[in-house]
Amino acid sequence: MPNTPRSGPFYLTQGIHNLRDYGGYAVAGGGRVRTGLLLRSGQHMEASDDDLALIDALDIRTVIDLRGVSEREGFPCRRHANFAAQVVAYEGETSNSPPHEGGGGQVVMTPQKARERMLAVYTRMPVNPAMIAMFTRYFNVLDENDGGSLVHCFAGKDRTGIAVALLLHVLGVHHDDIIAEFLLTNEAPTREILERQSLPRMEAHYGAIEPEALHNLMGVLPEYIDTYIAEVTRDHGSLDTYLATILGVDEARKDRLRAKLVA
Repeated sequence: MPNTPRSGPFYLTQGIHNLRDYGGYAVAGGGRVRTGLLLRSGQHMEASDDDLALIDALDIRTVIDLRGVSEREGFPCRRHANFAAQVVAYEGETSNSPPHEGGGGQVVMTPQKARERMLAVYTRMPVNPAMIAMFTRYFNVLDENDGGSLVHCFAGKDRTGIAVALLLHVLGVHHDDIIAEFLLTNEAPTREILERQSLPRMEAHYGAIEPEALHNLMGVLPEYIDTYIAEVTRDHGSLDTYLATILGVDEARKDRLRAKLVA
């Protein structure tokens, strides 16, 4: 197995942004989410050979790619020669060109405008049919498949961040820890990879972007996930009701996931 240098939950990579293990959190009633099974990241188009060897060593059996068709075609993931994981993806678009990918119309990208653009992403996500479909498939394959999994989107922070938050909630992780895990994206040691992949297109679209606005686009704020939860709670009463009625995560599935993913 190749050396797998880490910084806390983050794997140190050359061409993959925000690759980290989201296990290890305490759960209600005792135990912790297993480590070494649940991974998240951005896309893998620029993965180096060493990155691919790392992914191979992590023995990932299932990949949940939350990107749409145009993203996957524009940024195809590199794969190790031994790659044999099941890849779950959506045959259509899953987002309306997220702002950090240079979409959303010509505007001067101030910090406030960047924040508003990202809040709009999180406001739409609970009712986006494509994301409902992909979050449903995410829970299905985690229930059905054994071994490690990797969930990712383009930057590995918004669509991926919500998928991870929903699973940690199902497993019984405290809300404060779920928020802390979501915000870990801001500490990723690979920010320059995301900037290299996104900034030229963003600047071509928006012009020069000041640092605070760039943080709001390329990082995450607590109000992003708060907005998602508030939208779900307003429409469904609770995250648990949404999970059960919209994403198919009933009590029996919760029990199975906890049995598999909590130690």
